[in-house]
Amino acid sequence: MKPFLSTRGAYWTAGAVVALALWTSACPTMTYPLYQADWHVSTTTVTWIFAAYPIALIPVLIMFSDLSDHIGRRSAMLLGLLAELSGVLLFAFADGVPWLLAGRAFMGLGVGLSLSPASVAMVEFSAPGKEGRAGSIGTAISSSGIALAMLVGGALTQYAPFPLHLNFFVLAAVIAVVGCFVAGMPHHTANGTSTRWRVRAIVIPRGNRGVFAAGAVAFASSFLLGAIVLPLGAKIANQLAGSTNALVTGALLSVFAAFIAVSALLARRLGPWTLVTVGAVGSIAAVWLLVVTSATHSMAVFFLASACAGAAYAFDFAGGLTVFNAYAAPHHRASMVSGGYLVGYFAQGVGAPVLGWVVTAHGLPAGLLTGAASFSVFFGAALVMGLVMLSRTRRPGFRIADGAVAREQSAARLVGAGADVAVVGAEEDVPLRSERVHGIPLSQVPGRPPTVGAAVTPAAGDQGDGGGRNIVSALGRAVRVAGPRSVRGSGHVRGRRG
Repeated sequence: MKPFLSTRGAYWTAGAVVALALWTSACPTMTYPLYQADWHVSTTTVTWIFAAYPIALIPVLIMFSDLSDHIGRRSAMLLGLLAELSGVLLFAFADGVPWLLAGRAFMGLGVGLSLSPASVAMVEFSAPGKEGRAGSIGTAISSSGIALAMLVGGALTQYAPFPLHLNFFVLAAVIAVVGCFVAGMPHHTANGTSTRWRVRAIVIPRGNRGVFAAGAVAFASSFLLGAIVLPLGAKIANQLAGSTNALVTGALLSVFAAFIAVSALLARRLGPWTLVTVGAVGSIAAVWLLVVTSATHSMAVFFLASACAGAAYAFDFAGGLTVFNAYAAPHHRASMVSGGYLVGYFAQGVGAPVLGWVVTAHGLPAGLLTGAASFSVFFGAALVMGLVMLSRTRRPGFRIADGAVAREQSAARLVGAGADVAVVGAEEDVPLRSERVHGIPLSQVPGRPPTVGAAVTPAAGDQGDGGGRNIVSALGRAVRVAGPRSVRGSGHVRGRRG
């Protein structure tokens, strides 16, 4: 189809794809209690249905997330929307659990294919000089996608006919309409690549393991919060908080999305380790507020729990992502983010079914108590790591770069010359402030993507692949941990002119 959208139209169409990805990921939330009531589905089965999404998304991240660099943003988004549409229609026509499992798998495939190129497209179609706004706008748009899933799903479930199906037919129609607009977007972008697509390896140097572990634990904490709120939130509101109206339940759960958006904007003002520590404290508070909800049957407490979980989710996600972006060398940064996503989705894919099994065997209050106790250990580890790293990084002159102190004197001479450089030592590779991404100064590039799941707005070039490859395009990498020989040289400087 011949492109018919203006640059501004393409920008907002890409934003609509971001919102649809998050709407699709959360669309069954309000229907899960109906499956349990009408189909006599156990909570364990519900959480396995939920977990089919991250389980399907992981191989997409490993294999296909740089696909848009090779076939174009428009084609990648259309493939993703087609997979999302297939998953939603499987839910719309479902008459048993196998349909739902297949539907969630297609949803994961679709979100994995569409969300990253849509996030990149928002930057590429931004007005000149306003590329940095794409990150914050993308965060708000993605949060609105989750809120739409809760509010539209709640309203249709409560007041419309065919509550098990109509919600998904409406979403399928929206996906089809947005797909028509995507088909009118420009096919190729200036940042595409002519190289042949191949699976790339995630490289985590030995000196970066500590930083990666701390960031990954914080990052995965947000996914664990999602493993409680999304599959079990409606059940908690109905059984424990006393909400008998699906729209009211959806409104209570949309508070989770609203606080993600607000807190993500506040997170831009905080340092990475402050984000990690605040997020860990908020995560612990959120899960125990859910336990208090089960004890008091208070809707007000559930409201507070949803708000606290949303804020903590944003801080955990932003903190982990900022750690990866700030302390990795340029040609390892994409690998760090990719590894963080794999850890996060793995934690979600394991945590949700285990929690569901406990709820099925011992009841919802006991399941929430068990989940709060076990997840708090994970969140506590993030808190301890964050406090330790916060203390270390406040030492005068200390910089983390592949586990070594930055050699600032050598770097400073090149910053003044306007070069995009990295100081390389036996186990260090120090990114400098003058780095640029697709011609945009690194300080202006949004470093925090939208929420759940699945997207990273471009934050840095993958210099090890020849420059210019953003984080999103490098998410498809199988993990391997490099030894001390992974970074060559001894104190020399590698750079390219800006």
